[in-house]
Amino acid sequence: MLDQSVNVMDELNPPERILLGPGPSNIHPKVLRAMSTGLIGYMDPYQFQIMDEIVDLLKDVFRTKNAMTVPIAGSGMAGMEASICNIVERGDQVVVGVNGVFGQRLSEVVERCGGKSIDVKEKWGNIIKSEDVSRALSNSNAKAVAVVQAETSTGVYQPVKQIAKIAHDHDALFILDAVTSLGGCELRVDDFGIDICYSGSQKCLNAPPGLAPITFNEKAMQIVRNRKTKVQSFYLDMTLMEKYWMKGSRSYHHTPPTSLLFGLREALRLVLEEGLENRWEKHKKNSEALIKAVEAMGLEMLVSDQEYRLPSLNSVKCPSNVQDPEIRKSLLENHHIEIGGGLGELAGKIWRIGLMGLNSNQNNVILVVGALEQALKRKGFHMKSGVGAALEYLQ
Repeated sequence: MLDQSVNVMDELNPPERILLGPGPSNIHPKVLRAMSTGLIGYMDPYQFQIMDEIVDLLKDVFRTKNAMTVPIAGSGMAGMEASICNIVERGDQVVVGVNGVFGQRLSEVVERCGGKSIDVKEKWGNIIKSEDVSRALSNSNAKAVAVVQAETSTGVYQPVKQIAKIAHDHDALFILDAVTSLGGCELRVDDFGIDICYSGSQKCLNAPPGLAPITFNEKAMQIVRNRKTKVQSFYLDMTLMEKYWMKGSRSYHHTPPTSLLFGLREALRLVLEEGLENRWEKHKKNSEALIKAVEAMGLEMLVSDQEYRLPSLNSVKCPSNVQDPEIRKSLLENHHIEIGGGLGELAGKIWRIGLMGLNSNQNNVILVVGALEQALKRKGFHMKSGVGAALEYLQ
């Protein structure tokens, strides 16, 4: 007999949101449909077929020929941890670019793995300078250099090719965080000289959170295989993961999130169906339209140099006489739009507006600008029309 004292919950029915923050982004209906299919076992031949297809699709999206290109079961942080804990042994030095929250996290992960992080620091909103990385390498015996291409906490789009070359000139690996750029901003792993690169499924790829695409080239994998000590994490050990993911071995490592893999497979297919170059151009155009609107309204971008503004994540300075949380609350409650606030030292100082993957479209630009105008006007902020400026640019 049912215990009447126990409250029976209603069926789950989350509200509809337009996710224009730093992630996650909205999911394509075809991805949701793929995830709703039946489960199969982790050693099923069809599972291996899907895994092989995901590897091939990821290679195309990463623009790499690396054999070890797989999704890790975990968020983008799992990708960060895997990229560091597989390479770093106790006492190893790593030069880390720190110009935001995720650079800080890279530095902390190095230290947690027993390594020594040599931080190259920059003001939040600025890029890491290649000459500073070169100087840090010259004054150390660093095993690797790690930087963030798309610093989600600031909206900085970091140039990486020169830093990769400098790292290799000093016989160091180059590790790149591409969590907010993969599938939305130009990224060519092999052409850029990237040895290890990781991302997240929930941003420009428009898949659910929970998978971290990652790629190791053969040079990096040889370093992992020839470690003096075991990788400190069994779960994130790429040599063990390799035996499950690569054809011809298929040795059980962990139970994969099958439904998430189905979703990622469909999301990657949709990315390539649209075309990577088309997506890169779309993200740039819609970001520029948003920036035109913001500046017409009398607001400022955090990143002053247009060349280094991240197309998938736009950081707008909050006016000094406006309370950040009130504006974000207004957008959510009145327009069902989520945008992000600042993190760390930028908390309360910026809004982070994400235009990622399928969310990077003209309608969303007009929608979020119009909602922001209304919210600011309610707080007594006087401005010109941003919507008009965006429409004029998009014509």
